[in-house]
Amino acid sequence: MLRRACEDAVSWPSEVKVAVNLSPVQFKEAELFNVICSALRDSGLPPGRLEIEVTESVLRERGSENHAFMERLRSIGVGFALDDFDTGYSSLSYLTAFPFDKIKIDKSFIRNLTQRHRSSAIISPIVTLAQGLDISVTPEGVETVEQFETLKALGVNFAQGSLLGRPQPIDELEAERRSCHSRLDAA
Repeated sequence: MLRRACEDAVSWPSEVKVAVNLSPVQFKEAELFNVICSALRDSGLPPGRLEIEVTESVLRERGSENHAFMERLRSIGVGFALDDFDTGYSSLSYLTAFPFDKIKIDKSFIRNLTQRHRSSAIISPIVTLAQGLDISVTPEGVETVEQFETLKALGVNFAQGSLLGRPQPIDELEAERRSCHSRLDAA
């Protein structure tokens, strides 16, 4: 999966990154660093265009080994996102102890964002904290313009969800990108 993601992403515009989720089981694999380096080398994708997404459960297991592994990948340019932030055993110490570039706020907080003040009350300090740590924030599950506008007002950097794009096979995405470029060239 990682190899394929790198191979696909290398043909995308240079400012576009690819994010790959890694499970706690994958993090335990002794050869993972070599697998990632090999996928980058073989595909030609610059390491700065790869972002590894991990959940809090990865951080709880083998903390010092995982920290060293993440620092090793970071030293070659690979970025990290803390996925599903604030849904598990969240510890703010993770944000300073591990080299994260991004926090991804779980969609459960976005779902009722415009109907429940409590969701905004949780998201707002997360955004403030992330800004203070120079970490970007990406809320997941953004489905409406109203949610998007509320999140922009709260100061989020990025957003992810069906409002902005639906999952689709890579060949359809490539065809859509080529079509868009053709229309821009014609204009």
